[in-house]
Amino acid sequence: MVKKLLVFVLVGMVLFFAGCAQQQPQQATTPAGPKEETLYFGAPISLSGKFAEEGKASLYGMQVAAKWINEHGGVKVGDTTYKIEIKYYDDESKKENVQSLIERLATVDKVKFILAPYSSGLTLAAAPIAEKYQVLLNSHGGASDYIFEQGYYYVVQTLSPASKYQTGFLDMVKKLDPNAKRVALVYEDGEFSRAVHQAAKEYAEELGFEIVYEKTYPAGATDLSPILNELKATNPDVIIGGGHFADGQLLAKQLAELNINVKAISILVAPTFPEFYEALGNKAEGICGPAQWEVGARYTPDVADELGVEWYGPTQDEFLAMYKELAGEDAVPPYQAAEAAAAVLSYAKAIEKAQSLDPAKVREAMNGLKFMCLYGLWQIDPETGKQVGHEMDIIQWQNGEKKIVWPEAAATADPCYPMPTWDEKASGATCGS
Repeated sequence: MVKKLLVFVLVGMVLFFAGCAQQQPQQATTPAGPKEETLYFGAPISLSGKFAEEGKASLYGMQVAAKWINEHGGVKVGDTTYKIEIKYYDDESKKENVQSLIERLATVDKVKFILAPYSSGLTLAAAPIAEKYQVLLNSHGGASDYIFEQGYYYVVQTLSPASKYQTGFLDMVKKLDPNAKRVALVYEDGEFSRAVHQAAKEYAEELGFEIVYEKTYPAGATDLSPILNELKATNPDVIIGGGHFADGQLLAKQLAELNINVKAISILVAPTFPEFYEALGNKAEGICGPAQWEVGARYTPDVADELGVEWYGPTQDEFLAMYKELAGEDAVPPYQAAEAAAAVLSYAKAIEKAQSLDPAKVREAMNGLKFMCLYGLWQIDPETGKQVGHEMDIIQWQNGEKKIVWPEAAATADPCYPMPTWDEKASGATCGS
């Protein structure tokens, strides 16, 4: 009986190990499935405070780009596919919040790729913190050249620098009217607007314009009439001004109230938003503004092919449809949305090019990166990180619609020049009427 039991146990053990031996080769030869992980791009973003309008549009643009990337294969590094997610916090448009949030993203959330906050002032506050922790900071809303003259390695730029914002407008006026000579500058006292207007002043003088008036006003100003009455007395042909949305709208409103007529006006930021026309109505007719991007811009896969550069990201039609899904059916994306989307796309392309999540290696890969997306060309200067590929457009409100009027190759309409007077607009005149 004992012998039979022993034989039974031995046979069972043989069969068990034989079975294991047969199963082991199957496990060893079964290929591992592709790995999928989440990769966070961090963002301190102004969802409240002074830059709330620009911040919300930027966030929608980031989310659209992330969604498109995820729906088109994600970001592949080795055998791992990464799905992008935007991890964001409201910085309330405050510098002190930006700095603490950059530190939190870098140390607590372990985010290696950060999308800078909106505005030059906030981006300038963010840059040394990103540099300290050696995380990449991609500026989609900080245009000041000064940011990229501090020797930061981990800071790169997606939008055109401030020095290029108003040069196209001056080129346009110069070509349309060689007799227009007198330029007045009135702008917000902030990092971004100072940089734009200093460059505009220098470029205007190079073109032969005379600066007849120059004055800044403080951030948060609610009455510009004392300055504008001074400006009126100098009898300018052209006014260049503004800083951000709220003050730009106030500037246009009070120019109308004081009946200050000139041949052309270009205001920063504010005219690019539909809310500008909604608030001012017919008073907005003829007012221009520099735009990093505008609906109807010429950037397409065909144009990329003609230039011999790679196209990456959604087409404009795809972008518009996806933006409306997030922001609402009536939402029209301003340029802040497109440039934020381009920053996300540039990270994805650079990470795949580097085949690494090491910020230093991705920064190195960015030096040789050149591609086109709905926002236009993306290419940086390797030494400074400053954007050199993208070009500005000049928009103008005509018959209640934004039109691209410069450069000529990008234009969707001829410039309305000279713009209607305030009295003409009060009587119902529009550009083209």
